[in-house]
Amino acid sequence: MDDVEIASVGQFQTLVRYNNPVLVVKHPDKKGAPLTELEMKRPQTAGALLDTKKETEEILNSILPPRCWEEDGQLWQQSVSSTPATRQDVINLQEMLDTRLQQTQARETGICPVRRELYSQCFDEIIRQVTINCSERGLLLLRIRDEIAMSMEAYETLYCSSVAFGMRKALQAHEEKEMLRDRVKTLEQDKEALEEIISDMKMKQEQAERRNAELRASEEKKFTEEITFLKKTNAQLKAQLEGITAPKK
Repeated sequence: MDDVEIASVGQFQTLVRYNNPVLVVKHPDKKGAPLTELEMKRPQTAGALLDTKKETEEILNSILPPRCWEEDGQLWQQSVSSTPATRQDVINLQEMLDTRLQQTQARETGICPVRRELYSQCFDEIIRQVTINCSERGLLLLRIRDEIAMSMEAYETLYCSSVAFGMRKALQAHEEKEMLRDRVKTLEQDKEALEEIISDMKMKQEQAERRNAELRASEEKKFTEEITFLKKTNAQLKAQLEGITAPKK
């Protein structure tokens, strides 16, 4: 069936006012859209009031499509009510909305699909009530409802994209953080290795300086002893020479 909401029994708790469900049967002689028992029993009377009511019902069915479900092999249909709403109906709607919000424990703030669904049902019921009194006003409210729904879908898409982008950035930052940690660990190991090399080179430098100092001291001592020996030898030779060359008396 076109523009008909198919659902299972037990899913019809809604704030929108519907007629009693009717059994859908096919006309035995005519082919085409199925007729309800209510339509079969309806007297074929003409008049402006009946045409207006039928037009209103068609508009309501286009705004809020009838619901159909199968039970015990039979197809049932439930269309939205075309009964005008009274002031008491509006008060009851508000009380039902508050009750359902409490029963479902909907959140008062933030994103809450349950609260959004209940307010959407409440808006649909208000559209139904307004459409019965003025179909043009109801159709205008329908455009507003669809625009709000489209904007909400766009916001949801944007929100999901933002969350996905944020998750990607968070994962990327986490990976970069791990890479930086590994880099820091590697640099610290390289630093320790270089410090060990520097320490070894300093030890070798100190050992070389000590050896050079000892060698220099040893060479200086040897050189000093050699000079002393040469000076002493020179003095002895000079004395002997003077003894040889001196005139005899």
